[in-house]
Amino acid sequence: MSTRAEQIRERLVATFAPLECQVTDESALHAGHPGAASGGGHFRVRLVSARFEGENRVARHRLVYHYLDDMMHSDIHALALVALAPSEVTD
Repeated sequence: MSTRAEQIRERLVATFAPLECQVTDESALHAGHPGAASGGGHFRVRLVSARFEGENRVARHRLVYHYLDDMMHSDIHALALVALAPSEVTD
């Protein structure tokens, strides 16, 4: 059985064919936080995909939220998201 972070990563890779996909589970840093009581985790995502070329930040976030929608209602309490087009990566 895969972890929630692995499930998020698998979905993002399958959907966005990213050049980079980092998913970090930061739930332990939020132990005791009221949102953690619901069972939802805190995750940080960095996603670099050609799908984001020409899209603004809000549109990119909406795309990601759309593909994680069912998890956003149960498994994910907070998602810190950096969504970049390949042309924006400088490092």
